[in-house]
Formats: sequence, structure tokens, C-alpha cells
Amino acid sequence: MSSETWREEPRLRPIVLSVCLLLLPLAVGCGGPNEETTLLLYSGAGIRPPVEEIADAFGRRHDVTVECDFAGSEILLARIKLSGAGDVYMPGDVHYIEQAEQEGLIAGSDTACYFIPVILVQKGNPKNINSLSDLIKPDIRVGLGDPQACAIGRKAAKIFAKNGISEDDLAENVEFRALTVNDLGDKVKLGSLDAVIVWDAVAAYYADSTDVVTIPPEKNVISTVPVAVLNSSENPVLANKLRAFITSEEGRAIFKKHHYSLSLPE
Repeated sequence: MSSETWREEPRLRPIVLSVCLLLLPLAVGCGGPNEETTLLLYSGAGIRPPVEEIADAFGRRHDVTVECDFAGSEILLARIKLSGAGDVYMPGDVHYIEQAEQEGLIAGSDTACYFIPVILVQKGNPKNINSLSDLIKPDIRVGLGDPQACAIGRKAAKIFAKNGISEDDLAENVEFRALTVNDLGDKVKLGSLDAVIVWDAVAAYYADSTDVVTIPPEKNVISTVPVAVLNSSENPVLANKLRAFITSEEGRAIFKKHHYSLSLPE
């Protein structure tokens, strides 16, 4: 429309202005300067402390919000399948990435750290629990992760199988099945359970109120903690930058600060 037409046809002005106002939100919503970039990171509950710190550091550096969804690894995988959305997945064991790969959900993955299972007992170890076999003694209140919900539950089942301890042997003593590894630590801290199997790094957060009984390497089953970019990511370039940051020297330093193992035990 020419400037002359604009001046000569005042009745058109309200129509033109209305159209412009309708189109304005569309312009702003398609990559406009006020649109905030967000990444969704699914993370196992057992790695929450370092992941929160990493998400904050990465977000400030790249001017992005990293939203974290913390839960049991199996639960998170179900959410990814159901929603078809998200950018990065960090479960408590590589088993879940292998499952996700089979369903075409993974664009690429790396190793972030390692989990070493340990037995967490009450301060002073009043029930004198010194080995896996002690968990089946009478009057020992045991807590384990739910193998259908979290990585520590699945890994504990493998440890017992490796050491010839059956579900029937444990049945009378298992009083609690947790959806996350953190729930197990809380139960021992509060004195409602005598012993649980948790990750070494998680046990470190309860050091003031509990004790740790190590599992010999030949009897243990170590967990590899991966970080993977999801095929559902709408910003794969930034998602891969987050994956690279997590496995960088800076990211590894954050894991180390929070007592997570960066190498396999010898």
C-alpha cells in the first residue's frame, strides 16, 4: 500500500493495524529475541547433586535453561517413550541406554562416571553386618531398590545372583523396596532399616549418620553411568554440547567433587 493510499483511505487503517497485531505474536514466537532456549535432561536420582551443578554451570555459560527430571532410571525411560520429548538422558546404568537404543531413541552416548554398590548400615554398625551373606541373617531389616523402577534395584539383584543368594533367601528380611536410591539412604539414616545397598557416591552423603560396608570387587557388579542425546531433541547441537560438557574435564571435576568414581576399581 502506498503512502498516498494510506492517507486517502482512512477506513483501511483499522483493518491493517488489526492484521499486524495478529501477526506479531507469530513473529515473536518463532525464534524471536525474547524466546528462552530450554533443554530437558532426564537424570537418575542417584546422580542428582552433580547433575544439578552441571546443569546450572552449563545454563549460565550458554544462556539456556536446563530443566532436570529426576527419578528412577526405568521410570524415566517410560516417560521418554510416552512423551516422545526431551534432549538428554542420564540413567544410573548403561543397560537403560541399550534398551533405548533398541527402540531408536538414542542419537549418541558417552560414559559420565561409575557407580560402585556398597552396603549402607546404621552408625556404629550395631547389627554387625560385614558382608552380603549377613543380610540374610535373622532380624536384619533390609531395604533394596525396586528392579522395575531404578538402577540400584536391578544391580543389587545381579549382585545377589552372582553370590548365590536367592530371592527366597532374602524374602523374610526385605522390608522396603525403593523407587530411587536416595529413599534407601534416608531409611537407614532415620533408623527404620538396618542395611541397604546403595551407590558409593550416595553413601557419601550420609557419612555423618551411617557407616559403609564395602563389597569386594570380585563379588560386586559395577554400574557404568552414561549420558546420551535423544533423537527427540529439538536442539541437537546444544544437546550434544551438554553431553560434551558433562564428560569434559570440567564436568568430571564436578562428579569427583561429589564423590563419584571416574574410573573402574582395580
